[in-house]
Amino acid sequence: MTPLILDTHEAIHELVSVGMPERQAETVVRQQARLLEQNLATKADSEATKANIEALRQETKTLIETAKVDLIKWIVGVNIGTVSLIVAMIKLL
Repeated sequence: MTPLILDTHEAIHELVSVGMPERQAETVVRQQARLLEQNLATKADSEATKANIEALRQETKTLIETAKVDLIKWIVGVNIGTVSLIVAMIKLL
């Protein structure tokens, strides 16, 4: 279990000092602590996120490389077609 960021004793003391009954203050602070424990990211969460980001980065690199190859194929094809059309037009003249 990870240590809490919330100083529960101080939080209870502060709530009681402004007029909240002690049992109610304890309940409120206990609920806040439980919510923090359940919703804070752990080191394992962070590592999983890093792994997911790295996988996405690799997938993106692969997609970019594929797009580059496809673009080069289209450019070369269009240029060959253009040159062929120019040569055909010159022959007609």
